[in-house]
Amino acid sequence: MKVKAKLKGDVIKVKVMAKHDMLTYDQAKKKGKEANFITHISAKANDKVVYDLSTSQFLSKNPLFKFSFKGAKKGDKVEVTWVDLKGNTKSKAVKVK
Repeated sequence: MKVKAKLKGDVIKVKVMAKHDMLTYDQAKKKGKEANFITHISAKANDKVVYDLSTSQFLSKNPLFKFSFKGAKKGDKVEVTWVDLKGNTKSKAVKVK
């Protein structure tokens, strides 16, 4: 997972690229595998939830998420976490630049 968080004025702009195959039910059936895709993604800054999203199978492989929020400053940590259909979890924390 790649995460960037930059301060622009008083707004933090965040870009997240979640590396995941995002196998839909149809794709998985054709490949003889089990479906697996990101079902939930959230972000916290200073232990406060600033982004929370439930997703479905209809996102592309390695999806890109962009969001912005107020209430943080340079040097603060932004932690992004996703969970997939199988229960696998991935987290990454970065400092705001």
